[in-house]
Amino acid sequence: MLSVRLTKEMEERIDKLAKSTQRPKSFFVKEALSNYLDDMEEYYEVLKRRNDPNRNLITLDELERALDVQDSH
Repeated sequence: MLSVRLTKEMEERIDKLAKSTQRPKSFFVKEALSNYLDDMEEYYEVLKRRNDPNRNLITLDELERALDVQDSH
């Protein structure tokens, strides 16, 4: 179980949304937290990969050749 203190503004916004959609406030808190966690997990995975000394990088030219794309620059 987790307890979170919201600002008065956040609580009012969630209350209004819950009433207008007839959904429980917890639905929106869970949705928001789930989306935020997805974003944070992705962000930290990118950081991990960016700092990996064994990452395999290619140049833009190599990518264009691999995709058989015309040189546009």
